[in-house]
Amino acid sequence: MSRHVADRQTTSDGGRLKHFVEVEKTHGEAGSHPATKAVHERPVKRDDGARLRQFARIERGHTA
Repeated sequence: MSRHVADRQTTSDGGRLKHFVEVEKTHGEAGSHPATKAVHERPVKRDDGARLRQFARIERGHTA
C-alpha cells in the first residue's frame, strides 16, 4: 500500500533559518535599545522561599 500524499516529507530549503538570519541582521543586538539589552542580560531573581511554600501547600493537600 502506498503512502498518502500528506505522509510524504518534502525537503526543506531552510526557509525558517533564512528568515531568522535576516531578522537578526536587521533587528539584531546592534539595533537594540540599551534598556532592552539590560533587561535581557540581568540575572533572574527567584524567591526560593515562595517556591518551597507552594510545594508544602500542595503536599498538605491544599489547592488553589
